[in-house]
Amino acid sequence: MHKNCPCCGLALEPEPGYYYGAMYVSFAFNVGIFLVSLFILYRFLGEVTMAMMLGVVGVIVIGLLPIIFRLSRVLWINIFIRYEGPCSELPKKVEP
Repeated sequence: MHKNCPCCGLALEPEPGYYYGAMYVSFAFNVGIFLVSLFILYRFLGEVTMAMMLGVVGVIVIGLLPIIFRLSRVLWINIFIRYEGPCSELPKKVEP
């Protein structure tokens, strides 16, 4: 990820450890994936074993890891910093 926003210059890493809270957002996504997978497996197979569940969730979570990582960071920073619109609508920041 960029250190600063290329459009407005906002520091995307405001302090060390800022994105630790994004781990909780990522955890919520993974719990959701687990529950949806469990429901789908139970609905179609009837009996779900632990190995089957671990295999399915493992493959899905590893496959979606880059998306979950970025999405959880974006959601975390948007809790604290307001989105101001597309780059084309913001006034350009003048570099000294």
